[in-house]
Amino acid sequence: MAEKQKIVRTLQGKVVSNKMDKTVSVLVPRSVKHPLIGKVIRLSNKFHAHDEKNELGIGDVVEITESKPISKHKSWVVTKVVSKAQELN
Repeated sequence: MAEKQKIVRTLQGKVVSNKMDKTVSVLVPRSVKHPLIGKVIRLSNKFHAHDEKNELGIGDVVEITESKPISKHKSWVVTKVVSKAQELN
């Protein structure tokens, strides 16, 4: 009997909110070609992701991976910080 290979979804986006405890809101953009007109449209989705150490700030670019549901709206986990946000000084 062949084992099923689990498909792991990973997305990359920007943190837009970190006000929740151990949770960040990540905006993930995507480009889609309109089926009739042919123009490229920019769409985006927001995902709540688990941040165990509360270390992420607004503007950080992160990679998130789908996991089992952690709460009602949260089923993604931050796996990697791609880049930190630039501080304004």
